[in-house]
Amino acid sequence: MSDKRAVVLLSGGLDSATALAVARDQGYLCHALSFDYGQRHAAELEAAKRVARHLGVEEHRVLRLGLEEIGGSALTDRAIEVPETPQEGIPVTYVPARNTVFLALALGWAEVLGAREIFIGVNAVDYSGYPDCRPEFIDAFERLANLATKAGVEGERFHVRAPLVQMTKAEIIALGGRLGVDYSLTVSCYQADEEGRACGRCDSCRLRAAGFAAAGVPDPTRYRKEEGEGVS
Repeated sequence: MSDKRAVVLLSGGLDSATALAVARDQGYLCHALSFDYGQRHAAELEAAKRVARHLGVEEHRVLRLGLEEIGGSALTDRAIEVPETPQEGIPVTYVPARNTVFLALALGWAEVLGAREIFIGVNAVDYSGYPDCRPEFIDAFERLANLATKAGVEGERFHVRAPLVQMTKAEIIALGGRLGVDYSLTVSCYQADEEGRACGRCDSCRLRAAGFAAAGVPDPTRYRKEEGEGVS
């Protein structure tokens, strides 16, 4: 293992766990960063801790952000219901500026650590249509990172890596399997209960279940009902 370092955004979900495994496989010493941002599916934070231990990170930090005080999303405002049927356009589970804020804080920590790589598990193929998961956003943030930091203006370029951005969910699952990711440790559901059991009906659950089916891999997700019930 080399001494090159990376900050990896780790939500506790399927995609971020795979992105962490990719960074580790590429020889990075990984510093995982998660956020308690007032999300209703806070069980994902326990999942992030499990994944970090399983994949062996150098350090795992959980930062507290009060995005529920801004609201505007079904994930941070309990007065807005999580949709359980497919929606047109950008769904109400979009959290305003979430990935911009997360990447900004990851950038700050990376500069302190002397890391020049930031990994994020965004995907723009099998996804909910969030604008901050697209390649254009990642490219724009990387440009910002090199304009906004001491390291950047002194010529030590930052790179924002989104290794899954053009992959299907099935391809992500297959890749993670080859890299030793234990997906039973992860939580993807937007309204998982305190034990991390999934609803099987939200958009995230549907995408996850379809990915396992397409990959031909048994779905290890724990559902609140019988396994698979309610997933379409």
